[in-house]
Amino acid sequence: MPHEQYNIAQTPITAHAFNADRSNVAVSLNDNTVQILGRKGTEWTTIDTLAEHDKIITSIDWAPYTNRIVTSSQDRNAYVWQETPDPETGKVVWKPTLVLLRINRAATHVRWSPKEDKFAVASGARAIAVCSFDPENNWWVSKLLKKPIRSTVLSVDWHPNNVLIAAGSADMKARVLSAYIKEVDEKPAPTVWGSKLPFNTICGEYGSPSGGWVHTVGFSPDGDALAFASHDSTISLVYPGSGAIYNIRIPTLPLTTLTWVSPFSLIAAGHDCQPYLFSGASAGGPGGPPKAGPGRLNSAAFNTFKNADSRGSGGVGAIGGAKAGGSGETKLLTVHQNTITSVRPFEGGPGEVARALVIWNVAEVVALQ
Repeated sequence: MPHEQYNIAQTPITAHAFNADRSNVAVSLNDNTVQILGRKGTEWTTIDTLAEHDKIITSIDWAPYTNRIVTSSQDRNAYVWQETPDPETGKVVWKPTLVLLRINRAATHVRWSPKEDKFAVASGARAIAVCSFDPENNWWVSKLLKKPIRSTVLSVDWHPNNVLIAAGSADMKARVLSAYIKEVDEKPAPTVWGSKLPFNTICGEYGSPSGGWVHTVGFSPDGDALAFASHDSTISLVYPGSGAIYNIRIPTLPLTTLTWVSPFSLIAAGHDCQPYLFSGASAGGPGGPPKAGPGRLNSAAFNTFKNADSRGSGGVGAIGGAKAGGSGETKLLTVHQNTITSVRPFEGGPGEVARALVIWNVAEVVALQ
């Protein structure tokens, strides 16, 4: 069962991000604004609204140290938001700064780098905009990672060294690319991904096992492993140090988001409406091949769920015990009733949103054998 559960809205929540102390969360309610929610007792209430985009916001990231928010949108723009005193009233407000992305398609995903001096914006323009601040002109400028990307980039993640980027795209590839910017970055130390890392160096390219879109990517905490999930209901783990690649096929709907919770385990979720815990042990590299299959965080419902059609809508006895006739709606036995759109760390466990904010205690879950 979930550790904490909150009903945020009656509309889909397409993106969310917590601040450093987890007292606030920024969410997008499938529109062109960001709602800043503050926690008051057992409820989350709106304390501010960020309105600058023209179309639906696709991704949000909140930098824990600099307290800056970056947003991306279908309007092909990104904004960096920072709390600034209003010159007239003196009240602290969120001030947006436009980013020069130089893309001609929607921005799909955004993430701050570990040092928070850069961020990466994925896009439908077959490119990743790596953005850094230009103090002379007081704006954010971008350099584009293009080759060899051949379709929409759906997800990005940063390596702990602040230079390498992992990207998953609709051309059925997961890639590791160098985003080294001479004016911003110090020369990076050698890693298992390579030692010479000029901008746009391809450090690795990995295909989806059965040719599915790569929905999500993530580096392990030490940066020595990469995980990515594809639309063919697989999750893959890459260990470049040993050359090992493990492809795990799961009997569920595709996963769309993941986050590592330790060097040996990660949480993934997606169209199956519930999170899964994957865990492994060392075998040729940190993490190694998972010893157990996916673990369901809503494990109490699994014994009933596994014997039923995963999306049946028959009479009594169907998933959730939906009655025949009437509206024909089916209530799932999972906490969430629709696709999980994002998973985020929260005090060592993932916080996840899809019309509701749910906080899970990963320590209470054991991967299924």
